[in-house]
Amino acid sequence: MAVTLRRLGRMLGIVAAVAAVSFSSAAAVNASPSSDVDPLIVGGTRASISQHLYTVYLASGSSGSGQFCGGTLVAANKVVTAAHCTKGRSPSSTYVVHGREDKQSTAGTVARVTKIWVHPSYTTATAGYDVSVLTLDRNISGPTVPLATPSDTALYAAGQSGLILGWGTTSSGGSASRYLLKANVPLTSDQTCKTAYSQYSNTSMVCAGLPQGGVDTCQGDSGGPLIVGGKLIGATSWGRGCAAPNYPGVYARIAPYHAVLSQQIAS
Repeated sequence: MAVTLRRLGRMLGIVAAVAAVSFSSAAAVNASPSSDVDPLIVGGTRASISQHLYTVYLASGSSGSGQFCGGTLVAANKVVTAAHCTKGRSPSSTYVVHGREDKQSTAGTVARVTKIWVHPSYTTATAGYDVSVLTLDRNISGPTVPLATPSDTALYAAGQSGLILGWGTTSSGGSASRYLLKANVPLTSDQTCKTAYSQYSNTSMVCAGLPQGGVDTCQGDSGGPLIVGGKLIGATSWGRGCAAPNYPGVYARIAPYHAVLSQQIAS
């Protein structure tokens, strides 16, 4: 069974959809190729950036063009995203766009990335450790999202409603969205996810999606937020296609990485 990363760029088949079974990282045009996984919000609706200012996107152009992944502002100059979005990239060719709902506009701020931290144990998204922290060249004013902690077990309970956001494709292999989209998807049980994906591990991943499919992240959504209870509990990672029945989207589980992420955020 083939799985895909949810990033855009050279991986033209990847679309940014929330809760899709594919890497939702919409890898940038200059990102190193990956054969892992693919994610855009499928089945979503328009979202107001003013209500979700913690949601950012990664771009390959200094003007904010070339969107390839999503991310979450967790401190004034720090963004959490997926490792498969940033592995092999140079800070000088990576930008973070904040406050821009319409990718064709010039609204918001385009910050240069000065440092990319990728979890040292990361190899592929399906093996876990799919987390990365970006340091920006400036402080951005606006709301940030706290990380889920190891004690936040209730936030990961099956049935919890998770909010997903992104600019990825609206169907697997389709066109990326011009506007920020959002959707709500229920978290699945570990057993449900393990049945769908033999690679699933609840120590590093969490799944979300409807049994019948129809709502998910997709290519270009990789690295974007999965929010429950006002906390960042996941980062869009991978899946099989997007919004397919019985194949929920897979997200990097934030709580197990709380300590190492917090260390990077504080640095």
